[in-house]
Amino acid sequence: MDEIDQKIIAILRRNARASVSDLALELKISRSTVRARMERLKSAGDILGYTVVLRGDVFEQPVRGIMMIKIEGKGTQRIVDHLYKMTEVTALHTTNGKWDLIVEMGTDTLVHFDDVLRRIRLIDGISASETNLLLSTKRASEARRNVLLD
Repeated sequence: MDEIDQKIIAILRRNARASVSDLALELKISRSTVRARMERLKSAGDILGYTVVLRGDVFEQPVRGIMMIKIEGKGTQRIVDHLYKMTEVTALHTTNGKWDLIVEMGTDTLVHFDDVLRRIRLIDGISASETNLLLSTKRASEARRNVLLD
């Protein structure tokens, strides 16, 4: 992957809906070059897909956080199954190290968030947890762009 490919990816990270024409204009290369490079990046597996951030992802769940969970014994699958049934859970990650699971969650209020934490902590087999509220989210491309501008 060369510098032009990296620039194409950086633009798409900022705006996954950028057209081939917009990419070509910004990069000062032909549309056919952009199209060919994007096809090559997809074929090579560098670009796996495109995404969109929904208003609901940000505004309907204004209280968001992550919870790291330590599991006692061999109840991981049972606990994962229980967590998947909770509508407030938006993602689950297995991990190594001190914590066994990382749970991403979101609610409409802090009171609701506190209730979710309480319900999770009551699940049999969870021996410890640590929770952090997410105050703001910066996309990787935004963070890199801000560092370059400072």
